[in-house]
Amino acid sequence: MFNVEKVTEDCVDWIRDFFERNGKGCNAVLGISGGKDSSVAAALCVRALGKERVIGVLMPNGEQKDIHCAFLLAEHLGIRHIVINIAAAVKGLTDAFPTDLCLTEQARINLPPRIRMSAVYAVSQSMNGRVVNTCNLSEDWVGYSTRYGDAAGDFSPLSHFTVGEVKQIGRYLGLPDILVDKVPSDGLCGKTDEDNLGFTYAVLDRYIREGSIDDPKIREKIDALHERNLFKLQLMPSFPYGDL
Repeated sequence: MFNVEKVTEDCVDWIRDFFERNGKGCNAVLGISGGKDSSVAAALCVRALGKERVIGVLMPNGEQKDIHCAFLLAEHLGIRHIVINIAAAVKGLTDAFPTDLCLTEQARINLPPRIRMSAVYAVSQSMNGRVVNTCNLSEDWVGYSTRYGDAAGDFSPLSHFTVGEVKQIGRYLGLPDILVDKVPSDGLCGKTDEDNLGFTYAVLDRYIREGSIDDPKIREKIDALHERNLFKLQLMPSFPYGDL
């Protein structure tokens, strides 16, 4: 059974310990979208460090229809927040590519999250911070993150929790339902996460925790995604010259 009270308090202690060892007195800085992951990560950091040491960065790419959720989170937690519109940066970099280089659709989708993470790190470096990674276990399992984009960070409080467990933690921390239950979407391609994946997080979470799944085709798809994206969770391979 998932003991949400114990797990949450243990995670809060872990965050405090991380800052004691890796940035005593530093701030926790994270991109906030108003989705469950950034909301829960921010709430955990507030509980661990106090609201004065948590900074949220809102990064719309032009207009963002659901940005009100990010403002709601900042107001609910009482944290400082900074708005950085990345539209000009995305357009500037895209326009800078040679005309004979055709960017793939996936490259275009991954560009904004990488620019967002550059912005978060710039804020963090300027405000005595450590960057919070907000990925969860379910997304990491199937590689549903952008390497050096939302998959980056200095510490990761949620990477061992499934989507369902993250939601339980959010409710335990008293986050508004609209943030906990917000339909997960990357905000980039106009589809929900589950639309893109082709299966629900409930199915994925059950497979991760219990090893059971009803549809063999979905099992094959999850296994293939997991194997294909394992490199995202590993340290960069390096030539072992010193071990020769």
